[in-house]
Amino acid sequence: MIGAWLAQRKIPEIYQAFNRHDLKAVLANFADDVTFIFPGDVRASGVHSGKEAVARWFEQFFAQFPTLRFTVRRVAVANLFDMTGDNVVATRWDVEVVNRDGRQGHNSGVTVTTLRRGKAVHIQDFIFDTGPNFRAAWGEGG
Repeated sequence: MIGAWLAQRKIPEIYQAFNRHDLKAVLANFADDVTFIFPGDVRASGVHSGKEAVARWFEQFFAQFPTLRFTVRRVAVANLFDMTGDNVVATRWDVEVVNRDGRQGHNSGVTVTTLRRGKAVHIQDFIFDTGPNFRAAWGEGG
């Protein structure tokens, strides 16, 4: 139960680190062998494996979106009785962004994170709008 409680408290803090572009604080929560899956059909989409590759992805994300504000709407954990930090966490969020070209946008999604000993080992984003507005925000059409 302590592990589940900590996960529910920690996730909003991580999203605040995203909002500050604090890559060091974000990466402190990832295992060295983390895998991150980002949806859509933009250059940033795909599977990114290993902490260094994921760090590069977030560097590009922060460069593309110098202004961003995630709002965590809900955090749910699979195992409420987790004591070891091994769990699956689903986070429902909204985000407001301004990209490097000044284009404003918003989106919503769910991120599913698998934790091992309290560190993220698998992260997959499910983003609600991956159409023309999504591509335009990434500077790829629209």
